Amino acid sequence: MNVKNPPIYKATAEHGVLVTEVEPKQQALRHILDAWEEAIYEGIDPDCIATAAIFAALSDMIATYGEEPVAKMTERLPERIRTGEFTVARSTQ
Repeated sequence: MNVKNPPIYKATAEHGVLVTEVEPKQQALRHILDAWEEAIYEGIDPDCIATAAIFAALSDMIATYGEEPVAKMTERLPERIRTGEFTVARSTQ
């Protein structure tokens, strides 16, 4: 198992039955990646998509947590990027 990319599914026991469910963060990521691919298919430049996605994410986080906590969180981004935390292997169809 890759520690940087945890499994999308987790198993829980409900009424003695093992149930597999999608982790919320992984499910959200899947939706965003699907929308990203759809935008590329429609001819939108990937750099424009990336800029819009970063803006949307930071704007939402600032609205929720405030500017200073988000600024602190983003200070750690360079190291997290360099260690591959955001590297996602995409499959081509």
